[in-house]
Amino acid sequence: MDQNIQTPTLGFLGTGRRKNAVARVRVAEGSGKVLVNGKTVEEFFGGLLRHKRTAVRPVEISAPAKSYDFFVYVNGGGVTGQAGAISHGISRALLKLDPALKPSLRKEGLLTRDSRMVERKKPGRPKARKRFQFSKR
Repeated sequence: MDQNIQTPTLGFLGTGRRKNAVARVRVAEGSGKVLVNGKTVEEFFGGLLRHKRTAVRPVEISAPAKSYDFFVYVNGGGVTGQAGAISHGISRALLKLDPALKPSLRKEGLLTRDSRMVERKKPGRPKARKRFQFSKR
């Protein structure tokens, strides 16, 4: 693990998953910043605004989250999966810190593990559902 990610105060608190991405979240007293693999969310996701919003949604929703810093280590999957995993991990970490947040996080759907996965390729087809062009003659 990166040295930038480890924090001495509160330790390892939340694990989030989406598709093949796994995010491990550590929480420390602070000012509400989120560091992903040692970078800010803006640096990590670049110009992808949708993914930035998805990742920090739990921090925006809950007021107590603004008094903590979140150090996230994420790997596996692609950008969309990683954003969802970060959101899920931060939500679970917040829930451990303050169980009173459960109704608001649940209402926003942030505590539910999105179980959708890529469908496997089937034999005799070019992709999972696509078929080769049909010819009558």
